[in-house]
Amino acid sequence: MGAGDGPRVVSMDFTLTPEQELIRASAHELCVRELVPHVRAWDEAEELPRSLVATLAEAGFLAAALPEELGGGGLDSVSYCLLCEELGKADSSVRGIVSVSNGLFGKTVARWGSDEQKQVLLPRLASGEGLGCYALTEPGCGSDAAALATRAERDGDGWLLTGSKVFITLGSWAETAIVFARAGGDGPKGISAFLVPTDSPGFAARPMKGKLGLRAQDTAELSLDGVRIPASALLGAEGEGFKVAMSALDNGRISLAAGCVGIAQGCLDASVSYAKEREAFGKPIAGFQLVQQLLAEMHVETEAARLLTWRAAALADAGKPYTVDAAAAKWYASEAAVRAANAAVQVLGGYGYVDDYPVAKYLRDARVTTLYEGTSQIQTLIVGRALTGESAFT
Repeated sequence: MGAGDGPRVVSMDFTLTPEQELIRASAHELCVRELVPHVRAWDEAEELPRSLVATLAEAGFLAAALPEELGGGGLDSVSYCLLCEELGKADSSVRGIVSVSNGLFGKTVARWGSDEQKQVLLPRLASGEGLGCYALTEPGCGSDAAALATRAERDGDGWLLTGSKVFITLGSWAETAIVFARAGGDGPKGISAFLVPTDSPGFAARPMKGKLGLRAQDTAELSLDGVRIPASALLGAEGEGFKVAMSALDNGRISLAAGCVGIAQGCLDASVSYAKEREAFGKPIAGFQLVQQLLAEMHVETEAARLLTWRAAALADAGKPYTVDAAAAKWYASEAAVRAANAAVQVLGGYGYVDDYPVAKYLRDARVTTLYEGTSQIQTLIVGRALTGESAFT
């Protein structure tokens, strides 16, 4: 959807193929077997075991969206959404490993990287030998990404990077980071993207603990103190960093929306199960009208979020513009996940407020999804700009 084009109708068939149904079933089975039994312990420990990387790699999850010729699974975007939905339903902290390393990092390198960069990095991502992270957000720069302050200065035939990043998923696990830095003047055109080995001298990562949600997921603050990288580390052309960043977020928002659909579906499943078993006034609470209203609203919003997500994914697969559709899907799905989790706590009552049941964690994990990869307010402005042709960003 281009600026001023207004809403458009695109005919899409959302009937899943047998292959896609198999992908969903396989992902569900692995999540139930390998993740769900341990989610509470990981959340309480605020840490995931590193051995999970090998588990995800063996299942093909870390290769899912990468090109087949470079060791990837070559999944279409809708199939990738099915995978992310199942992971989101099981544990959003684990979903973050796949979405960031395979998606934000891997798909971005696949699109913008040189042949050498792709040959070196992508097979390692696919095998789980080396994860990647996406370092855009800074302590003083979130929604206004074009105002980032990290500097890239020429140093002979290379670059010196100095600055800091914050809230970086996989920041202390990743082998390579896509770091966005100002190599030119002010504004978007002064930004370039660089592939930075995290073991470089001057590069430091500090894990961040005490988060409200995604407690087990590796989230880090990065410090770059004169990190020297060669000219070949430039990802895309000089001055194209903002385009690289925004294209990555277009893809990331689709997979994040799918993860939010998983949260909402998990909340609905838990609520229906509890409402059938819990009795009050001589009958299951599932028989009360107001409980049914909560369940029905959760169901409808989950289905709406799922279809918005699949629509954006289908447009991406068809090679059509999908920036606005990805923004709409991420916006609606993240807010729907929060509403579903809040309603689930209401259905479960006091039991929804304790860790013996999954909905309290769903609520904590869902809340941040309205913030990262573009807040709900930013998504609103992206959609508004497309509808009106007027930008509220400048």
